[in-house]
Amino acid sequence: MRIGAGLDARLGLKFDELREAGREAARLGFESLWTPAGGVPDAFHVCAAWLSDSPVRAGISVVPAPRLWTPVALAIQAATVGQISDGRFTLGIGTGGYGQGFWRSAGLPDRPIAVMRDYLTILRGLLAGDTVTHDGLVSVHGAALGVTGLPPVPVQLGALGPQMVRLAGECSDGALLNWATPERIAESRRLVAEGAARAGRDPGECPLVMYIRVCVDADVAAARRALGRQVLGYAMAKPGTPLTSGYRGMFAQMGFGEVLLDLERRQAAGEKLDALVDDAPDDLFSAVGYFGQAAGAARAFARLSAGLDEAMVRVVTARPGLEPVIMTLEALNPASIRQA
Repeated sequence: MRIGAGLDARLGLKFDELREAGREAARLGFESLWTPAGGVPDAFHVCAAWLSDSPVRAGISVVPAPRLWTPVALAIQAATVGQISDGRFTLGIGTGGYGQGFWRSAGLPDRPIAVMRDYLTILRGLLAGDTVTHDGLVSVHGAALGVTGLPPVPVQLGALGPQMVRLAGECSDGALLNWATPERIAESRRLVAEGAARAGRDPGECPLVMYIRVCVDADVAAARRALGRQVLGYAMAKPGTPLTSGYRGMFAQMGFGEVLLDLERRQAAGEKLDALVDDAPDDLFSAVGYFGQAAGAARAFARLSAGLDEAMVRVVTARPGLEPVIMTLEALNPASIRQA
């Protein structure tokens, strides 16, 4: 299993600080550096800096493609970073949302599998140097980047539900999971194999890749609250959204439906998020991440990453600044995880 580091705008770091954190991660032996798109500093610029600073791979997980990018514009960005890095860049794409309201805002019908199939088809063709004509919900006619001999840029797919995971196996260069338990990782492996078989592919062409959030701090209560805010931010349903959709549905399938329903009722009655985090059960957080002191971090990460081809230490901090980021990377350096 490869071990990478995930650093993002939620850490509140400026561009130069993210760059320094990337250099430190490479020094500690991390094999890849990852960041999500959609914030400041911009993910493509951050990846380009990381790739210029060290020999490790870098990737974006994920670009909310339909909401922010046309396929051609996204391919141009990805090909440029791929060229800068001589083929060490990976592009991850996802829907960026769900539900009829989201898809209306993106100017597309509520057919996420078809939309992402179109994006994968167009992007992979363009990045391979082809002239692409594709008619679908997302269409291009005679599109090309106009450059030959580009380094390869793998295109991986953010995949949550069974159909999207199968699609990743069918026509992407990797399945980017999120907030999955080891049991769900194993099920995703089976679904990827189904999708690969449908396309006559080797399932090994579609590795399973995932962020695992970790908050390391001597103040365990503060670490718990920092991780818990992120877990509940994904797991709790937004007003008016179905309880069976998206991350809410996934956490319910993992056995936390009743817990979340109680928390959602309390939130609707006006309770603040921190109070909900304080009262949520520890196993909701420890099922998908780690909070606490450095001593237990590597063992927990090794348990949570079972079944992955590449696991990224997604750094969460309880305090601002670069220091707690570096502390987390040191506590979870790849050597310590493999020893655990």
